[in-house]
Amino acid sequence: MSSIAAPVPLGAPRRAWLTDLPVLLVAVVWGASYLAAKGITTGHTVIAVLVLRFAVVLPVLLAAGRRRLRALSAAQWRGAATLGLILSGIFLLETYGVVHTSATNAGLIISLTMIFTPLAEAAATRVRPPRAFLAAAGLSVAGVVLLTQGGGFTAPSLGDLLMLLAALARTVHVLAMSRIKAVRSADSLSLTTVQLGSAVAVFAVIAAFPGTGASPWAVALDFGPREWAGLLFLSVFCTLFAFFVQMWAVRRTSPSRVSLLLGTEPLWAAAAGIAIAGDRPGVLGLVGAILVLAGTSWGRRTADGDAG
Repeated sequence: MSSIAAPVPLGAPRRAWLTDLPVLLVAVVWGASYLAAKGITTGHTVIAVLVLRFAVVLPVLLAAGRRRLRALSAAQWRGAATLGLILSGIFLLETYGVVHTSATNAGLIISLTMIFTPLAEAAATRVRPPRAFLAAAGLSVAGVVLLTQGGGFTAPSLGDLLMLLAALARTVHVLAMSRIKAVRSADSLSLTTVQLGSAVAVFAVIAAFPGTGASPWAVALDFGPREWAGLLFLSVFCTLFAFFVQMWAVRRTSPSRVSLLLGTEPLWAAAAGIAIAGDRPGVLGLVGAILVLAGTSWGRRTADGDAG
């Protein structure tokens, strides 16, 4: 049975692109975030940088959502705080990881979350994923193996392994968010604020222990204009701007369209790493990068089609 499509207004494509462009810009800044984090962070300053990064944006989120925060139930607070603990682990793994690997590798390896999440969900629900998705997952994993062997077949670096663990932690975060019933009814702003607040609390506690690196205060005093620019880029654009654009875009277009555009993040991470940082993945690495991008794109389309 067919139907006649309604006429599309002449201005519709233009309005769609006006929505798409800010979302695409979020993917670009997220892709560049690995290079920015690498530029201002060392193994000795990871915790301090994380405290500073989120302490900058938290007051803005608190001011914007204070009324909604008061409306959260005790169960919603507990659920959001639990998600925040997982989130703190993700940021720790990602930030330590990017210190010990290239920005290109970091952005491409973390994109495996798009493959890991449907696989983990399939395992939890005991529903076998489509063969096409399994093939896409295999392609992505093969790509990561080649990507981390750009200079010849050696053991993956510590940073590569940490980014792989970060991708797995992101998967845990997504699954927890979908299974903690209390947070499903919470609004996005309140949920994000409590999660980031919990993560900052974890980082602050870690920073208080001796031997965990420089203090946030000492790092802030030591920062020059370049480091502050990098930190503000991570705080304002990669966190505040990205969050509000996602909320704005989902109300004006489909979640799948937003997901598709945000899925270009690893492409921009690779582009920034190669063009700005001078990353040279080598022939094997380039082949691996292409396989990762192809596999995650194919897997995302297969998962979306199966869900539909």
